[in-house]
Amino acid sequence: MRTDLVLDALRMALTRRQDVADVQLVHHSDAGSQYTSYAFNQILDDHGVLASIGSVGDAYDNSMAESFVDTFKTELISDRVWRTQTQLELAIVEWVAWFNNDRLHESLGDRPPAEVEALYDEQYRLTPSLNQ
Repeated sequence: MRTDLVLDALRMALTRRQDVADVQLVHHSDAGSQYTSYAFNQILDDHGVLASIGSVGDAYDNSMAESFVDTFKTELISDRVWRTQTQLELAIVEWVAWFNNDRLHESLGDRPPAEVEALYDEQYRLTPSLNQ
């Protein structure tokens, strides 16, 4: 995996995310060279994002990231042949959109992540004391 690929994905995610809560965003990853590169960590620093792993042995909680990657590989990648890179890229975009907006997550009360985040954002705006 190229660092440029993950940099592009990170930039896209950061531009789509709305700043509403006074909490620090954490980027979960493994210790791959693309995630520990200077360029990647500079973008995280520039946007106030905490990396879940920066050097061997200092992961905060990587189990969620590992679970997501396993789900991604199982549900989308394994046992399939992609004819072109574009076909794979489009499938990934569609799968991530489905995963975030439609897939029910037991750990979120059988709701999709986008719904839970929207509810949190609404509650945050209606309850300013959460900001303290």
